[in-house]
Amino acid sequence: MSLRTAGSVLVVFLCSVTVVLGQTGWSVTYTTQSICALKGSTVELTCSYTYPRGHEVTSTFWFTKWGTGVEPEDIGQDPENADRLNYHKEKIYGHNLKITDLRESDSATYKFRFITDQTRGKYYGEPGVTLSVTGLQVKVTGGHQDKTLTCSTTCTLTDNPTYIWYKNGHKVKEDTSSLDSDSFSDADSYSCAVKGHEDLQSPVVCKCGI
Repeated sequence: MSLRTAGSVLVVFLCSVTVVLGQTGWSVTYTTQSICALKGSTVELTCSYTYPRGHEVTSTFWFTKWGTGVEPEDIGQDPENADRLNYHKEKIYGHNLKITDLRESDSATYKFRFITDQTRGKYYGEPGVTLSVTGLQVKVTGGHQDKTLTCSTTCTLTDNPTYIWYKNGHKVKEDTSSLDSDSFSDADSYSCAVKGHEDLQSPVVCKCGI
């Protein structure tokens, strides 16, 4: 699968959660269970896995759809995703999935599956990694004299990001996600971005007449 270069890469938290699957010796460890990422950015899902001696892994993949009696499908086999996905095996028992140019439709729970050469040697890890993809939007709240601009997302971005504010297309301030009325005027237009992802600005909001 090819990999298209993206301008922004999300750094995810490293909080390990180990999930042992039914039998001793079988396990999948996800680096993190939940990620909130910006639309248009790149995210990397990581895990490691173990299995008993006497088995040989023949296939590894990530999936998002499954059901009783239905074999999960490798998301990398979907032609619509092929140019945005990249699998990378980390050492012997690790596996990373990189997704570029994130879309809101990528929001899902991703689980890792590995298949061995033994009968019934098919396993996947619970609970998986829940990925939420969000855009940025400037919201205006408050009354005529005490308006507030807020750089809003639909989920809480990881890593406590710093927000960058733009007035009439020019960077004016690095701050929290909100600006009070002392920091802007009704005659100008504003947008916001997250530091490190400056190429992924919110749509512009004009304060005129608001």
